Parts: sequence; structure tokens; C-alpha cells
Amino acid sequence: MDFIQSIKEKAKANLKTIVLPETQDLRTLEAAHTALKEGIAKIILIGDEKNIKQRAKEKNLNLDNADFINPASCDSLESYVELFVKLRGHKGLSEKSARALLLENPLYFGVALVKSKVADGMVAGAVNSTADVLRASLQILGTKSSSKLVSAFFLMVVPNCNYGENGIFIFADSGLVQNPNAQELASIAIDSAKSFEALVGKEAVVAMLSHSTKGSAKHPDVDKVIEATRIAKAEAPHIALDGELQLDAAIVPSVGKSKAPDSAIAGRANVLVFPDLDAGNIGYKLVQRLAKAEAYGPITQGIAGAVNDLSRGCSSEDIVGVIAITALQAQQNK
Repeated sequence: MDFIQSIKEKAKANLKTIVLPETQDLRTLEAAHTALKEGIAKIILIGDEKNIKQRAKEKNLNLDNADFINPASCDSLESYVELFVKLRGHKGLSEKSARALLLENPLYFGVALVKSKVADGMVAGAVNSTADVLRASLQILGTKSSSKLVSAFFLMVVPNCNYGENGIFIFADSGLVQNPNAQELASIAIDSAKSFEALVGKEAVVAMLSHSTKGSAKHPDVDKVIEATRIAKAEAPHIALDGELQLDAAIVPSVGKSKAPDSAIAGRANVLVFPDLDAGNIGYKLVQRLAKAEAYGPITQGIAGAVNDLSRGCSSEDIVGVIAITALQAQQNK
């Protein structure tokens, strides 16, 4: 069984309800059709049921088992307006503005469903930017109490690979935090370890990546990674984590033994924490394209609810995979 299929099987064992707000996009409807057919989640689609079903029928998509909520005719709209104002009124959000956002922007309405526990999670980003998805999520859901910031990772599944967890890695942050400071980098590492263990079910082995291994280079960028490693070890001593490590020292056993002989994790890392977004984003795309890896994400962590972003270049199959991952995250939310 391949990795994403194992995620789907776990999702099927305890069905969760995932809301898909971007129903104007055909890939979203295709993903809803597949998710329902495979039985990996219950699906809520936001918009006019008649219109959505007509477009689905033209493409031979079956959405009969989906639930549909049209904000304009939703009986609970006023309760969502009241909730939104309660959450954001201190920031100057008026009742009129809250109602307009919920009626006109499906992202806000979708997150309101998650906050109100009508849905267990949301997947969006096929047509909206990451900034738009996260803005709605943070304004209504906020940051998880156990996290210091919201970050994003890609779950990478590399074929014919003996490194990592049989080719499975988390690459973080590869989608959100532009240039994290040492404290932020440490927080990303700790949250990524938790995400790896929750999704993969194996021990996280975290490498704090750099162009330097254990003092082989001197630079303020290296100092940041060294300090982040110190902070992460102090805040989460139970996590198998070390740095600073070059990529080959982090994942190749022979190189790790040679370059970092005193490191307990060198050569066996499965969670790769990049020093900044440039490195993380370039790294995941290189592995995706050159190694023909499956790249699921950006998966968010640190939001007080299971909400995930998509790449706007995603396929419907990618959306199905993220629906399954989001459902699994929702299972683990208390």
C-alpha cells in the first residue's frame, strides 16, 4: 500500500466532514466526486446546489452524496455573523462587514463552518492565494494554543528512495514563513516533528539544515540555525533533533557518519527544516520534479483547526490527497 493510500484508509476509519469552498473550480468538483466515491470524507460544497450539480453533471461527476450550503439562503448565517463579530469586533469589524465577507467570500464562510463544528476541516487554495486562505483561517480560528506561529510543510513521497522513512519526508517551512528567526525556526521544527508523527506514524528525526555541518562554515545564517537548534532542544528535548547539518549529512548515513560522527540523527533524518522559505520552496520543487516525488501541500500547522492550502497548480488528485490528510488531522484534533 502506498503512503497516500494508507492515509485514505485511516480517513475512512473515522469519517470527517471537509468543506470545499472553491466550487467554481472544476478540479474541486472532481475531487469532491472522487472523495465521495472512495469514501474518505463527508463533503460540504459551498454555493448554489442546482448550479453546482448542473456543472458536475456535464462532466459526469456524481455529487449526490455531498451536502450543499448556500450562504445567501443559510438559516445559520446570522449566528456566523454574530460569531465573526465576537471574534474580530475588537479589531473594528462591523456586523455589516462581517455579513458581507461571509456572503461574498466562500473562504470565510467555510472557516466559519469549521469554527462552528459544522465541518471538521477545510481545503482551499486551488484558485485563492495562500495569503487569502490563511487570512480567513487566522481571523476566525486563530493560532493553536500549543503553537507559537503558523507554518507550512510539504509531505514528500519519493519513489525508490531508501532515505528518510522509506522515501517519506516533511520539508518545512516550504510554503509560508519567509525568513524565520531562530525562535520561529525552532517552533517550525517542533511542530513539524509532531506533524510527521501524526501523519506517518513513525518517529520524527529532525535535521536543522544549513550550508554548514557542525561548524564547517562561519556566517550569521549558520549562527541562526545553531541557535534554533539550541532552542528546539531546550523546548522539546524528547524530539530526535540536531543541527546544523548539510543535506547530505542529514539523510545519507555514510556522509552523516563522516561529517557529523557525534550526531545521533545525522544520516537518518526524515524531517528537513530549511533555514528560510527560498531554500525550502526550491528544495521541494527540485525533489518533486527531478525525483518525480509526490508533493502534498502546503499543509498548514499551528492553526486551531484543520485547514489546508493548495498550490494553484494542483490537480484534482492532489486535492483528494489533501482532503485525506486534512481528515486525518481532524481526527487528531481534540
